[in-house]
Amino acid sequence: MADNAFAAVPHEAGAPKPDAILVADGVVRRFGGLTAVSVDHFEVQRNSITALIGPNGAGKSTFFNLLTGFDFAQEGEGVFNGRALKGMSSAKVARAGMVRTFQLTKALNRMTVIENMRLGAQAQPGENFARAFVPPLWRAREREITEQAHALLHRFKLYEKRDDYAGSLSGGQRKLLEMARALMTKPTMVMLDEPMAGVNPALTESLLDHIVELKDDGMTVLFVEHDMHMVRRISDWVVVMAEGRIIAEGPAGTVMSNQAVQDAYLGAHHDTDLFEEREA
Repeated sequence: MADNAFAAVPHEAGAPKPDAILVADGVVRRFGGLTAVSVDHFEVQRNSITALIGPNGAGKSTFFNLLTGFDFAQEGEGVFNGRALKGMSSAKVARAGMVRTFQLTKALNRMTVIENMRLGAQAQPGENFARAFVPPLWRAREREITEQAHALLHRFKLYEKRDDYAGSLSGGQRKLLEMARALMTKPTMVMLDEPMAGVNPALTESLLDHIVELKDDGMTVLFVEHDMHMVRRISDWVVVMAEGRIIAEGPAGTVMSNQAVQDAYLGAHHDTDLFEEREA
């Protein structure tokens, strides 16, 4: 499906997509005299897996923050699923259907795995101060949330850890927990910031399978990753950032051989294929 969607999309920076779920125009974020992000135009195709890559300091995580309401741009705006994102808080962005994970996991270490999962759900009447004293008003919803959490923990092979403190999990298990918790909101789009960072090889395959399953379930995935092998393996489309700008787009094989991309990663003077260099 995604391959067909990208068939007529030009392999160039800012390329328009046939059914874009996320669009950003003229987004600029400065920190003093430093321009961290300056994106003229950016689109993400619905129900696809898009990789956002680039050298360290390219502005990828900052751009993620701007799109998801964890930071705000001085110029430009984004639109998600037809809804303007300008000025929208991260909580409202999540309620609109776009959720994210972080490069450094945000699990609440002194709470159990199942408690972390329950926190991710929306529409919890028990969070209202007055209703909290009337259990019949929230017990049914709590049971629904718990059942949903158990199903996701089974899916991510964390069910046996449900009563363990999140702080006792390994780095890879915390990544799985964060992804599972994000799905408690039943999102339309999932944004993953370096999902493979710090994950041992035994869990890497599991994480990759889960990312592909998100697309199979009808969701859209945008992820930041430095491992070019992983990018090449699961992405439908690749967007490359350098010095805060988008410099190239296209299938993995196309962008890896792009001269501007090779210059960004390896410097202007080189004679080595980017993909071969990263693999080495």
